[in-house]
Amino acid sequence: MRHEMKLDPTPFLMLASGRKRYELRLNDEKRRKIEVGDEILFTDNATGKTLLTRVLGKEVFADFDALYRTLPLLECGYTEETLRLASPRDMEAYYSPAEQRKFGVLAILLQLL
Repeated sequence: MRHEMKLDPTPFLMLASGRKRYELRLNDEKRRKIEVGDEILFTDNATGKTLLTRVLGKEVFADFDALYRTLPLLECGYTEETLRLASPRDMEAYYSPAEQRKFGVLAILLQLL
C-alpha cells in the first residue's frame, strides 16, 4: 500500500540525503494503517518535490518523551548542532500533549527508494 505525507523543507532534505531515517508522527487512525513493507510518498511543502520511501519498521510509544529516550535522535531529524537542544517538547509544535495521550506516537523507520 502507498501512503502520502507532507514534510517541511528541512526534514525533506534530511530524509532525501539519508541523514533522517525515522519519521515521527502521531499514531492516529491514518498512521495506524501503515505496515512494514508499505511505501510512503513524501512531498516537500515548499517545492512540491516528492520522495518515495519504504517502511522498514515502526514503533509505537505513549508519547514523545518515551520516543526521545529510546531512538537515536540523529536519525530522527536532529543534527550534531541541534542535538544538545533536542526536546520532546519540540513535537508540540505539531501535536498537542492531549493528542499524544489520545493516540500515542509513532516512529516510522524508512528506506529511500
